[in-house]
Parts: sequence; C-alpha cells; structure tokens
Amino acid sequence: MTVLVTGGSGLVGSHIIEALRSRGMSVRALVRAPGRRTVEALGAEAVIGDVTDPEAWRRAAGGVRAIVHAAALVAQHVPYDTFEAVNVGGTRQAIAAARAGGARLVHISSVAVYGRGAAYRAGREGRRITEDSPCGEIEPHDSYARVKRLAEAALWEETSRGGVWAVALRPNVIYGERDRLFSPKVVRAVRLGLVAQIGPGTNRLSCVYAGNVAAAVVAALEADVPAGRAYNVTNDGGLTQREFVDAFADALGTRLWRIRIPFGAAAAGASLVAVLHRLRRPGAYVGIGDAAVQFIAGDNPFVSDRARAELGWRPPVQPREAIRRTVQWFMNEKPGR
Repeated sequence: MTVLVTGGSGLVGSHIIEALRSRGMSVRALVRAPGRRTVEALGAEAVIGDVTDPEAWRRAAGGVRAIVHAAALVAQHVPYDTFEAVNVGGTRQAIAAARAGGARLVHISSVAVYGRGAAYRAGREGRRITEDSPCGEIEPHDSYARVKRLAEAALWEETSRGGVWAVALRPNVIYGERDRLFSPKVVRAVRLGLVAQIGPGTNRLSCVYAGNVAAAVVAALEADVPAGRAYNVTNDGGLTQREFVDAFADALGTRLWRIRIPFGAAAAGASLVAVLHRLRRPGAYVGIGDAAVQFIAGDNPFVSDRARAELGWRPPVQPREAIRRTVQWFMNEKPGR
C-alpha cells in the first residue's frame, strides 16, 4: 500500500512519514524542492511540486491507496488570500486527487475550526468541547482558523455526496521534533532560566505531541469508520502549564526562576502587540493575540473520546518522553541558526 503525504518535511507530516514507514507502508511525499532531502531521509519518495498545482497532484497521486493531507500555512505573516489559496485550494486538490484515484483521504485540520476565543473560554469555565460542539465565531484577523474551517467545509461537501471517503483529524497546538514554531520558543525561554508563568500554572495545556497525531493518522487509515467523521486528537496525557515547563527544564538540565503574570495583564500585552503588528503590516496575518495567552493559561477543553472509541487511538508516547525527544532534536539541530 502506497500512501501520499503532503507537508512531509514539516512537523506533522514528517512524523506521519515515520509512523507509516514503521508499519511497512510505502510513502510518497508531495513536497517543494527545499524539503526533498528531509522526506528522502525519512524513507519517502519525493515528488517535487506545490499543493495548489493540479499537475503536481497528478504526478504524485497516481496509484496511491491513501492520501494524508498535512500541508498548510500556519503562522506565516502573509495576506489572507495566500492562506486561502494554500490551505483551502490545496485541500480541494487533495479531494480531487482522492476522488479520481479512489483513495482514502485523511485531512489534518485543527481545533481552530471551533473558534479560538469560544474554545478557550470553555476551558476556563470548565466546559468540554467534543466534535459535536457548535463552532463559535472566528475573529476576522484569524486567517488560519478561517481557512481551516473553509477547508473542512469543502471536505464535508464532498463526503456528503459520496464522492470520496475522508475524515478529518483536529489536533490542538502541536510540538515535537522538527517543530520550528512552538517548541524552539519554549526551549530558548527555559534555557535562559527565567520564564513567565501566567496565573497559578495548574491548568492542563492544550497541546499534543506530533508523534501521537501521526499514530492517529495510521489508526484512521486502518479503521472501519464511515466517511465524513471528525476526530479531536488533543489529549495524550497532557501536563499542566507548570509541569510542561518543568519537563523542558529537566530535559535541558536548567534551573528555573518564574515570574508570575496575572492573566489580564498578559492578555492586554498580547493584544497590544497584535495591534502594533497590524499597523505595521496591514493585511498580513499577525497571529492570534490574546488567544495565545488563553492557550497558555486556560485548561484544555477538547475531548478525544471519539478518536479512542472509533479509531482505537492509543497515544504511544507520554508527554515527558515526548519533551525529552523534542529537546534532544533541538540541541542536535539548533533550528534557526
């Protein structure tokens, strides 16, 4: 069985390639030229191209039995139209390729589709979010959440008319080896020995290890479930805010000093930074502002019971081991030098 993976040189896609290869599956990766070396080192066949290019999809998808669409713009400071072209247009191309070849399709979505503000308010209020929870409002400047919801809408439109077998996985914040967004910031802060703690630090963080997301992908490809299902992949034994940072410190051998910041002050500061970014770069995506603070200080509201019951998802890596692996990769690779 050959599986096509998009985004294979990125955080989630690279872990998916590793998980599929460990099961003896043949993997092909649709990747842009700079990512070729990464996917080939992981044991995948590289097909050079862009996920918005139909011709690239024709070259990559021929003869595959399944497609895992993990490619996406996440936090790049680009105009909304670019986000939509890649994240929605790329998903439409994945749907077309799966339909043409009769392949199963696993789409990597995000809990951002629920609306970040509503989701993190639910966490602070002790409410839980399942796949059947209503989606809340998305802030106009949250380009990533907007296009992720649109991409899912395209997927559900196709599955509702029986055009393709597809499911969507909805992880929350993802970390792990080859993470160039979240984990490096944590490592650099912890290495300084002085970290900010928002609130008491007892909230369970809303994050998941990339290797455990990859395990859910393998489970979804092998599960006998109907098309059109969404699965939260969001609870893999999560640590509290304080425990999460302590685990990074233990892995780095660093002694920590904490500065405790009230939630309101942190949220106000994040909002001010977002406003300044919008003034400096009008029309570009500037991040999620105070929702990031709510992520750090709020309790994880997302429930993964459906993934466990229907897919048989059993996260293979516990958080402290996942953090150890993440730190080891960072120290060996020194990303961003």
